[in-house]
Amino acid sequence: MFSVSQDFAPPFKLISPFFILGSLFYLLASFSVFSFSPENLFILDTNVLALVHLYLLGFVMMIIFGAMAQLVPVVLEVGHSAVELFYAIWPLLGIGVILMVLGFLEYPALLPYGGTVVLISMMIFVMEIFATLRKVKKLNIVMSSILISNTFLFFGIIFGLIMALGYSGTIDVDIYALLSSHVALVIGGYITITLMGLSVVLLPMFGLSHGFSMRPLHISITLMSISIVLIVISSFVPYLFIEYIAYSLALASMLIYFYLAYTIFTTRARKEIDVYVLSLLYSYFSMIVSLIFGIAYLFLSNEVLLLVSGWLLFFGFFGFAITGHIYKIVPFLVWFERFSPLVGKEKVPMLADMLPKKSSHAQFVFCAIGVSVVAIAIFLQNDTLIKAGASFLVVGAMALLRNIFYMINYK
Repeated sequence: MFSVSQDFAPPFKLISPFFILGSLFYLLASFSVFSFSPENLFILDTNVLALVHLYLLGFVMMIIFGAMAQLVPVVLEVGHSAVELFYAIWPLLGIGVILMVLGFLEYPALLPYGGTVVLISMMIFVMEIFATLRKVKKLNIVMSSILISNTFLFFGIIFGLIMALGYSGTIDVDIYALLSSHVALVIGGYITITLMGLSVVLLPMFGLSHGFSMRPLHISITLMSISIVLIVISSFVPYLFIEYIAYSLALASMLIYFYLAYTIFTTRARKEIDVYVLSLLYSYFSMIVSLIFGIAYLFLSNEVLLLVSGWLLFFGFFGFAITGHIYKIVPFLVWFERFSPLVGKEKVPMLADMLPKKSSHAQFVFCAIGVSVVAIAIFLQNDTLIKAGASFLVVGAMALLRNIFYMINYK
C-alpha cells in the first residue's frame, strides 16, 4: 500500500470545475443515447462518433484530468511544475469537445478546430505531467504507469487530430487505417493504464487493504503496453496475426489486472458494502462481460457484438469505476480543505456525513439499470429498449450532477 501525503495537493478550486463539467457532459451523453437507431447502428455512424467523443473526452478524460491534478503530486510527493496551467485545461477541453461533437453531427468543418483545441488542452496536460515527473528521483510502478500512459496519450491525440482533418476533408488520409491505433492509444494506452496504476493507490486506501503483491500490476501494464504498440504496427503492416497477438495480450492484461483488483478487494479491512464498492463491483462485472463480447467479435466478426462490448467498456467499466471514486475523492478533498483546519477547535463532519447516501444509491441503481438495458437493446436491435435504457441513464446522470454539487457545497 502506497503512502499518500496531502502536503503537495493543489487547492480544491482548481479541481472542482473538472468534476462539475465532467458530470454535465455525462448528462449530455446520456441524453444523446436517445438518438441511437438500432437498425442503422454501426461503429462509424456520426451519432456513435459524437457520443463516444462526448463521453470519453467530456466525462472520462475531464474527470481523470481533475483527479490526476490532485493525485499526481500526492503520490509522487512533489509539487506540480506549473499547477496554474490546469486553470486553462478544463475550458479548452470543454470547448474542444463541444466543437468536435457539433462537427460529427452537423458541421464537419468544425472538426479540425475542435480537434486542435482538444490537442492543445491535452498537450498542456501531458507536458505539465512530464515536467512534474522530472522532479521525481526514482520512479515506482505507479509513477511509471503515469509516464507510460501519458506517452500513449501524446501519440493518441496526434492520431486523432490527423483523423479529424481527414474526416473534414482537409487532408487525404485513410481514416480506417488510423482508427484502431487512435482507439488503442487513447483507450487502452491512456485510460486503461491510468486506471490500473491509480487503482493500486485508491483501492487499498479506501478499502484499507495491504499485503498484496504488485507483480500482477507490473505484468498487466507490460502486456497492455506491448499490445498497444503491436496494434499501432498492425495499422500500417498488412499482417493479421500481429493484430490477433495484440488483442490476446490485451485480454491477458485485463484478466491479470482483474485478478489484482480481486486480491485487493478480498484483503480489505473495511468490509462495508457502500455505493463505492457497489460501483466497483458493477464496473468489473461490466469489464468481464465486455471482454466476452469482444472475444466473440474476433471469432464471429459481427459488429453488433463489438458495439455491445464497447458500450459495456465505456459506460460500464469506465463509467462506474469513475463515479464510484468520485464519491470517495470529492468528499475527501472538500473535507481536507474546508474542515481539517478546524479539527480540535470545533465539531467537524465525518467523510460519510458528506455523502448523500440515498441520492448516490439512486444514481447507482438508475445508471446500472440504464447501462444494462441499453446493452441488451443493442444486442437485440430494439429501439424501444434503447429509449427505456436512456431514460434510466438520464435520471442517474441528473442524480450524479446533483450529488457532486451537494458534496462540493457541503457546509
